[in-house]
Amino acid sequence: NRLKQNDKYVYDDIKEYSGPSPGELLEPLFKRSSCSYRIESYWTYEVCHGKHIRQYHEEKETSQKISVQEYYLGNMAQKSQSTEVPTKNIEGQLTPYYSMEMGNGTPCVLKQNQPRATSVLYVCHPEAKHEILSVAEVTTCEYEVVVLTPLLCAHPKYRFKSSPVNTIFCQALAGSPLRPQRLVQLDKEQEEQLKPAVELSPVREEAFTSTHKPMTVGGQTQVTVGTTHISRLTDDQLIKEFLSGSYCLHGGVGWWKYEFCYGKHVHQYHEDKEQGKNIVVVGSWNADEHIEWAKKNVARSYQLKDDGVQKVKLVSHFYGHGDLCDLTGKPRQVIVKLKCKESESPHAVTVYMLEPQTCQYILGVESPVICRILDTADEHGLLSVSS
Repeated sequence: NRLKQNDKYVYDDIKEYSGPSPGELLEPLFKRSSCSYRIESYWTYEVCHGKHIRQYHEEKETSQKISVQEYYLGNMAQKSQSTEVPTKNIEGQLTPYYSMEMGNGTPCVLKQNQPRATSVLYVCHPEAKHEILSVAEVTTCEYEVVVLTPLLCAHPKYRFKSSPVNTIFCQALAGSPLRPQRLVQLDKEQEEQLKPAVELSPVREEAFTSTHKPMTVGGQTQVTVGTTHISRLTDDQLIKEFLSGSYCLHGGVGWWKYEFCYGKHVHQYHEDKEQGKNIVVVGSWNADEHIEWAKKNVARSYQLKDDGVQKVKLVSHFYGHGDLCDLTGKPRQVIVKLKCKESESPHAVTVYMLEPQTCQYILGVESPVICRILDTADEHGLLSVSS
């Protein structure tokens, strides 16, 4: 017998189920100390089930030394004791889940050094291999991780429930066309729109198409990542305009976006239809100040290729004299790191912003376009048009 409750269909076998509890079904995952990973543009997330959740970034400084930046988002899981089966809207579907709480993570400076904590939501998916579906920061230094697992599917209460979909068959009335005239007209209009446009000359793309699912995490370090496609200008023209500061790169997702104009400034901004554009100057360029900074810091980093050739992999530039920071009483400043990043799309660019210290930022800019000009870097990391 099928029962209808609150527009969802459930089955009698839920009442008759007497098998293992959801915690017991997940026990094999915890006993074998397995870990799941999710790789973002900057951060990697490691969920070692029942043990810990780690957010980290590795960067190879030399051929042997690796620098690791990491935060533990939670340690030692506490199993849910509730007999209720909670649900959550996941990708547009109301989905049942089993929750485990993990606390005692790395202290969060934005919350008076309280430890970070994470809720891990396990969701039934018959074909999954314990993948991390998503990582989100629901409030400051409190996170939510959704993990897909087939283990829960043995419990009927955790199976995905969906209402049946009935097919509708339409028949034309006598004397009517087989397809409505308006629908035929709409099909023709769509065909016209799909025809490739003739491009007379290279033009800038004003709209930036996101090709990367954004992720914003907070705490001591904040990062916003977005991959966009930059102009269709010819490479030589694009590089020339970029290095002159007349062609700016944009990135970021969510509330704040970022504008980087080489040799000019780094802006953080939010656009509102009613209030206009709110701009925060994160840093402004001054060549002399950068050179002084470069004398004390690494402005040009190398990597050794397999063929033994040493290539520039990264340049760092100092931009100071940003807007005054309310929390420190000092001007904002930013280190811009320009890095070569190979991609199938030659004009893709990834822009991310970090805040390792209050109002002191790192702006990462990675693109295949940068690969062409890194080897022009002088001892201060300054770039020029290659001859």
